[in-house]
Amino acid sequence: MSAFAVVNPRSASGRTGHDWIEIEKGLREIYPALSVGFTSRRAEATNLVRRALSEGHSEIIAVGGDGTINEAVNGFFGPEGALAPDAVFAFVTSGTGGDFRKTFGHEPGPLEALKNLKKAKIRRIDIGRVSCLSNDGIPVTRYFINVASFGLSGVIVDAVNRARIAKLFGGSFAFAFHSALAMLRYNDRTVRLRIDGEYDEIDRISTVAVANAQYFGGGMKIAPNAVPDDGQFDVVVIGGASKLQAVKDLKLIYTGEHLNLPAVRVVKGHKVVAAPVAETHGRAVLIETDGENAGKLPATFEILPAALNLRC
Repeated sequence: MSAFAVVNPRSASGRTGHDWIEIEKGLREIYPALSVGFTSRRAEATNLVRRALSEGHSEIIAVGGDGTINEAVNGFFGPEGALAPDAVFAFVTSGTGGDFRKTFGHEPGPLEALKNLKKAKIRRIDIGRVSCLSNDGIPVTRYFINVASFGLSGVIVDAVNRARIAKLFGGSFAFAFHSALAMLRYNDRTVRLRIDGEYDEIDRISTVAVANAQYFGGGMKIAPNAVPDDGQFDVVVIGGASKLQAVKDLKLIYTGEHLNLPAVRVVKGHKVVAAPVAETHGRAVLIETDGENAGKLPATFEILPAALNLRC
């Protein structure tokens, strides 16, 4: 089996690069025929994965954080769908957040990830796809493996990705810090939200999470009942609370207890269409996918059932 590892040496504040010799040794014990590519800029992992698949590599391993995982997953898909339907995806999480691994109960750190890989089995999981507008107004399509969201969460991700000092204290701190800060400044947006043709509402929203898995935001258990291979999203709609109450309730998202709040609704579905209404025009509603800036509304989110072979 020919495998390809796409590595972000800057993830985890540079610890991935520092620990690479040990990580590589562990990977080669699992994948004797291993090729390696290093990223040096944003979005490069996607191109490296596409090239590796075109060269016939049968398994791709993303080494880095949730952003590296997201970029690698986007390399598996093109305009016509999966580029190599039989290829397998795996990951060694070494970033600051580690949200995707949490759904599977994996402990943090690359050495724990390597232990998991040695005993992992292959399962077919769902993938999300969002078609939206870039910040420049150009139509774009992104794939996501974990959670896509829009509203306040999009603003927070944008702030976190621009941050320098807060990220030095870890992904969880950075998201919590910027979440509290943004909540005090952000005003809910009014959007029209349609889910599977059954839910059609004009809502004042703070955040809407379109969840394939359970965690986002550096450890927030936004969708505690989401399952990545059940063929549907858990759509978590949050809005209606005062700013002060929202800040007070923030801690509940880390345990999943926020689902009991009156300002939170959960709808399961396969397709989500969201668009700003007249009073929101002029104020962008930002979208993030797996912790990466993706664009803005209007957008359509679709589930692709059993679209990816995951070794996990």
